[in-house]
Amino acid sequence: MPDPKRRRDRAGRRAKRFLVAEQKYEIWLKILTGQLTTNEAAAQAGVDRSTIMTLRKVARDGAIAALQASRPGKPRDAREASELARLTAENARLQATIVEQAIELAALRGKSVWG
Repeated sequence: MPDPKRRRDRAGRRAKRFLVAEQKYEIWLKILTGQLTTNEAAAQAGVDRSTIMTLRKVARDGAIAALQASRPGKPRDAREASELARLTAENARLQATIVEQAIELAALRGKSVWG
């Protein structure tokens, strides 16, 4: 007997239901903490059990990849941004020094020409 709560397409098949990322995360969290079983999560979300199994695998793989990529200390982006800011300031300082020296050299050469 078909479940009257589930939507059907024109051919009478169950219509596909798509979950947004936040819904998937909440389901994964409830399964992870033991609040729901896979079958309960599938029934509650109105999706097939295989969808929940895929969600669990993707979440697990994503968590492992994120943990492998993380390193202790400052994030690499912050270090690179800090180094870039330091080098930019050094570049500006050196450019200002070159301008000052060019002005001084021009003044000295100008005086020697006058005698």
